[in-house]
Formats: sequence, structure tokens, C-alpha cells
Amino acid sequence: MSDEGLRRERPTLSDVAGMAGTSVPTVSKVLRGGTDVSPATRARVMDAVHAVGYARSPRATAPRSSAPESDAPAMIDLVVDHVHGTWANGVLTGVESAATAAGVDVVITIARPDGNWVSRLLRRPSRGAVVVLVDPAPGHFAALEAAHIPVVLVTPMSEPSAPAMRVGVTNWDGGRTAAEHLLALGHQRFAVVGGTRAHLYSRARIDGFRSALEVAGGAGPTVVHGDWDRARAAEAIAPVLAGPDRPTAVFACSDLMAMGVYDAAKAAGLRVPDDLSVVGFDDVPEASWGAPPLTTIRQPIAEMGEVAVRLLLAASDPAAAPEAELARVDLSTSLVVRSSTARPAD
Repeated sequence: MSDEGLRRERPTLSDVAGMAGTSVPTVSKVLRGGTDVSPATRARVMDAVHAVGYARSPRATAPRSSAPESDAPAMIDLVVDHVHGTWANGVLTGVESAATAAGVDVVITIARPDGNWVSRLLRRPSRGAVVVLVDPAPGHFAALEAAHIPVVLVTPMSEPSAPAMRVGVTNWDGGRTAAEHLLALGHQRFAVVGGTRAHLYSRARIDGFRSALEVAGGAGPTVVHGDWDRARAAEAIAPVLAGPDRPTAVFACSDLMAMGVYDAAKAAGLRVPDDLSVVGFDDVPEASWGAPPLTTIRQPIAEMGEVAVRLLLAASDPAAAPEAELARVDLSTSLVVRSSTARPAD
């Protein structure tokens, strides 16, 4: 087929405009991140870009792999839904470290509920986006792909709606390791405090924990959910600790929720680890500050940020192989034993 035939088959701005029920200039404005477009129209255009498979011709797009001819440095975006807490700051530390080594600036973009973070990113000469704990919608992916802006997802909460580079940790193995540690201490009655039910990494941690118990021939754990919140975790586990056949060990799917288990145990008159062993997940600084210091599954938080930036910069290189855009990296978790676990009293 001739080059002319290929050009005719490639979706055009007119195709997108027809699908979205708007004009070609409006479509172009949305794909440049223009501000004078209503949220409803912007959403329709992004969905239409996804539906028709539109992408700008690389020759029509200014290369993003190098800084402009001015002295302005190259930049990448770090997209997060919040910046508070030591977990988010750990990722930021890793992102900044790798970006500094590459001579690239980092712009923090907050993914607010209006979903307009993609338009803000499109207005900048960004080499790409590291997206942390934010699930881009299909239209978001399509708009970024059309603009040739690569994306790396760090610990996506759900299965991505489009192929994307991903960086995470071995969550299933981490849950299994937590169970094996408690089994080796002699525990037989367990509870788990999961995060938000729909989140992939919470389900993987719980499944890994369950699997180790099944292999050992033990009873399954009582599972409650604390939605990654200390107070909710305490509220969820309190009735379990008050039961007649209470667990002697609890695995919390985050260190913050493990602190909630501490709170509930104290309210119930139970001592950690004398009456109740507790294992967390993350190894944020607060884990070593607990009373007693918390046994936990460590995930390399800063390293995730570093690896994500390296993947992103490699994918933004025009010479990168196409398969680089589908890279998936799972970093290893490890057990950190402190003073919150011991053999059961009985």
C-alpha cells in the first residue's frame, strides 16, 4: 500500500470531531491542553480520541526527548493525588533523585477530582509522566498517547485500561512472607486488615497471606478492611479482637493500618506482642517509631520512583524499541523483624 493510502487510513482530527460531535479546532484545542473548553466537551473529545485510535504523526509533533532550543531544562511530570504522608514522600525522593541524575526537572501535578490533570500536562513540554496511585481513564491514556507523552504507572490501583509501563512490588510474595513468619512463631489464629477492597495490591497481599496458610494446612484468616486509614482499621479489627476465639496474630496491609491495630489492641487491654503479634506492610519511618517497633514487609518505595523515571526517560528516547513501552517491573519485598511479633502466649 502507498504512503498516501496509509495516510488516508490513519484516523484524523476530523474523525475525532465527528465522533465527539464538535469541531476540528475544538479537538485541536483539547489536545493542546486549552483551558477554554467545557469539562463535558473535553471528556467527549478524549473518549473519541480513544475510540477512533487517533495519534498525531510523529513528524507533526515537536520531539519531547530533549529540551527546547532555549535554556529551559527538560521536564517530567509526577502525577499524584496527594503529597502528604511518608509513603508519597518516599516515591518523590526516588523520582527527584533519578531526575537530578538525568538533568531533568520534576513538576508535581495533583490529580484533582475534576480529572483535568491531563490538560494541565498537555500544556507543558513534558517528556512524560510518572503517575502514582492514580488510575488514568481510557480517554486520558488516549490523549497522552496522541501527544506522544509516555506514562509510567507506579502501583496502579486497578488493572490499567490501556497498555502501560508499570512499576510495583511483589505484593503477593510479601503477604506470603508475613504469614510464613507468623506460622514459624507458632501462631494458628489469624486476622488480616486489608486496604480498599477493589485495590489490586491489597487483594494480592491478602491472597499471598491466605496461600501460605493453606499450604501449611491451617485455617484461613478473618479478613476486615480499613481503607488505608488508621482509625478505620482500628474500628474494623476491634470486634474481631473482642471475640471469644480472637486471633493471636494480625497482618495489616499497611503500616498505617497496623498502627490502628495497635490502637484497637490497647483499647481491648491486649499487649503487643505478648497477647497479639502484628505485622505491617511498607516499612515507612513510622514503623520503627511504634511502641513496640513494628515488624513489617518492606517495599523499596524510593527505588520505585527511581525505576519509574529511568523507564520513562528510556521510553521518551526516539531510538527506544516499541516493546519498551510495555515494560513491567516488580521490585522485591522483604521481611523486617522488629519487636511486634513473638510466639503466642498459649
